[in-house]
Amino acid sequence: MRLAIDSGKLLYALGILFAAAALLYFVRDVVFDLSITVKAALLLLGFVALFVAGVALERDVLDVVAFALSGVTYVVFAGYVVVRYSPGETGTFLLLAASAGLFVGLGYALRAGIPTPSRRTATVALGGLLVVSGVLVGADALSGGVTYDVQTNESVTVSVPEPETPDRYPYIEAEIGAVTASNPSPFLRALDLPSLSGCLVGPTDHPQDSVYVDTDIQWDEDTIGASTTKSYAVTAELPIDPNRTEPKTYAIERDIDCSAERPEPTIAIQVGESDRLD
Repeated sequence: MRLAIDSGKLLYALGILFAAAALLYFVRDVVFDLSITVKAALLLLGFVALFVAGVALERDVLDVVAFALSGVTYVVFAGYVVVRYSPGETGTFLLLAASAGLFVGLGYALRAGIPTPSRRTATVALGGLLVVSGVLVGADALSGGVTYDVQTNESVTVSVPEPETPDRYPYIEAEIGAVTASNPSPFLRALDLPSLSGCLVGPTDHPQDSVYVDTDIQWDEDTIGASTTKSYAVTAELPIDPNRTEPKTYAIERDIDCSAERPEPTIAIQVGESDRLD
């Protein structure tokens, strides 16, 4: 039994799949340094543009392809809004319900014979959407992205804890600085604190020189609001010999190599790029 496969429709289907993949990659916030607000707006404008193109096209099955691309774009838009704006259960339900009503209404309009716009009208509409998109992207670029400022203390003193297990090196968590994130733009943006690492240099009574450095940011906190500044404490897990009887003080220095030599116990802090994975 031979299967009749329409090669043209197969290629159309592959094009839709690749378009969906491109949209999903676009919303991962790893390309085009755009704000979350503008990305969501561009997806919505793309949905409208593709729908207008589908209504205006009257050749072969290109109108169906345009409608399919429009639907895929809207699905990605809705998912992006839910993930990045976290509207909650009620907000998500209302978005899904409104989306269902929107597509049922559009489908009914098409079945009822929506007037086909002229090529000139469609061109003007698409041009207007393109202008609006350009204005949004320009405003996004001019408003500036999120800036990060890492400040560390000059030193930190840790107290000797009660030993739980003899001859073991306990770790004491101490606050050694702060990271401040500032979003000057009027758009919601992705929050992506710079990576921090540390090590011990100079005389130390601990056999390992690595220091775990972290911030007190919430695990699910990945956005920063418009015109907002947030500050996060920087903490380090510092080793201290339980046999000590006096508190111990560590000096703190930024951007020095772990092979550096210091006359006193020193925490070397390295500030890297953001932790986001491309």
